[in-house]
Amino acid sequence: MRAFADLLDSLIYTRSRNAKLRHIAEYLKATPDPDRGWAMAALTGGLDLPAVKPALIRALIAERCDPVLFAISRDFVGDTAETVALLWPGPVRGDGSGTPLPLGEAVTRLASLGRAEAPAVLAAMLDRLDADERFALLKLATGALRVGVSARLAKTALAQAFGLDVDAVEEVWHGLAPPYAPLFDWAEGRGAQPTAEHLPVFRPFMLAHPLEEDRLSLDAYAAEWKWDGIRVQLVHVDGETRLYSRAGDDITASFPEVAQAFVTPGVLDGELLVKGEAQGAATLGEGGGAASFNALQQRLGRKTVPAKTLAEFPAFVRLYDILFDGAEDLREQPWTTRRARLEAFATALDPERFDVSALIEASDFAALENIRAGARSAAIEGVMLKRRDSPYVAGRRAGLWYKWKRDPLTADCVLMYAQRGSGKRSSFYSDYTFGAWGEEGALLPVGKAYFGFTDEELKWLDRFVRNHTLNRFGPVREVEKTLVLEVAFDSIHESKRHKSGLAMRFPRIARIRTDKPAAEAETLAGLRRLVT
Repeated sequence: MRAFADLLDSLIYTRSRNAKLRHIAEYLKATPDPDRGWAMAALTGGLDLPAVKPALIRALIAERCDPVLFAISRDFVGDTAETVALLWPGPVRGDGSGTPLPLGEAVTRLASLGRAEAPAVLAAMLDRLDADERFALLKLATGALRVGVSARLAKTALAQAFGLDVDAVEEVWHGLAPPYAPLFDWAEGRGAQPTAEHLPVFRPFMLAHPLEEDRLSLDAYAAEWKWDGIRVQLVHVDGETRLYSRAGDDITASFPEVAQAFVTPGVLDGELLVKGEAQGAATLGEGGGAASFNALQQRLGRKTVPAKTLAEFPAFVRLYDILFDGAEDLREQPWTTRRARLEAFATALDPERFDVSALIEASDFAALENIRAGARSAAIEGVMLKRRDSPYVAGRRAGLWYKWKRDPLTADCVLMYAQRGSGKRSSFYSDYTFGAWGEEGALLPVGKAYFGFTDEELKWLDRFVRNHTLNRFGPVREVEKTLVLEVAFDSIHESKRHKSGLAMRFPRIARIRTDKPAAEAETLAGLRRLVT
């Protein structure tokens, strides 16, 4: 646990991507199996210890520390694991009083526990560790590392450490289970390269750069709509189907009707959507038929889906690309070839569950600009531009695919509440709830944002919150309703879960409007006119 704690410590205080890669690579080369495999599982979000929940950790510290002291400390620190690690009565770093606890031993033991056994076992482990190790164990157990490392970056570090191709690592990753012994055997020359030939594994998505050039030639690039759902990969191999999210998470159980309908061997890339109300169970066709992202949210995150939800929010996939046709790998083929193969492949699919994303017919880029400007469908996020001769390659490659999002909507809203952030922002009030004026002259919350501002603006906003506080509710402060924030958002939808009846999609702070009186801020009636 000591080495893993040192790794987390170095990653937390390192901003440089190359330095993070170096720290992870050095750890993987110096650490034996199975500890390094479990560390990779933690860094990539592949570790699940269901018996350890945040409530259990809070209950344990309440037995060893004054609950008021913990609450005050948690409010200031902004992170439960860090607060518990510091307050827990145990050995201090380096005094040698704790018995070493290997990472593999900790994970294996915690993974085998039931809810009844977990408190005593976890407490005994914490008693053996110093503060840094306790922090590492608690972060690992709850799955909330927050060290600025994506799954892709961790896999890149592994590839660089052992001279492997990162796409080859990604190709077999989801066919292996932690602690990834076959992967490290291959990396160190003790075993053959793992293969995904007969497994429904995840392949890395091809991603797009934001469009920053003024013009692209439509002779070289094809245009299609960028739909506002969630990117998914459909895989059917040897009679087994899997649906993967962009992060590589298996979401098959959340969308059983789609998985059951995809029974043709191959791998497809597309956008998961739900049908609009008017569309119902009708054939999708190449047109719209998709509801807003707000409707799709009713399906997200569910491990089991009730029949009522399946009927009210039927899912389908709008297909973008094809990676495999049967066992044939098409990723090296140009986009034009893959598009033709995709259209042919889709003819055998259930039209209730699958259609192909239509291309946008435009004579030139200026015409495409006009088409994009007029698109305000709830399900359209913008335009994709794909180079016609591009292969399907993992990650973002310059010059191949571009995303050209539609211009955001904006509204001037009034700051109502602020909450402390977490991690590096735990000392600042950085999460802002803002509202619009209702018909009876009251402010009602319409959204919450925690990005879009600079570091200097964050400091200014933090001072404003502290100097204009009306009430305190734990980590949340209610402020004087005098500050106007210009909020940018992608779309706005009706919502029964919010008191205002509205929910913004991707709100962010565009600027601070110190020049505008709060009384002149946006109204709910004005926002409702923007609902799509």
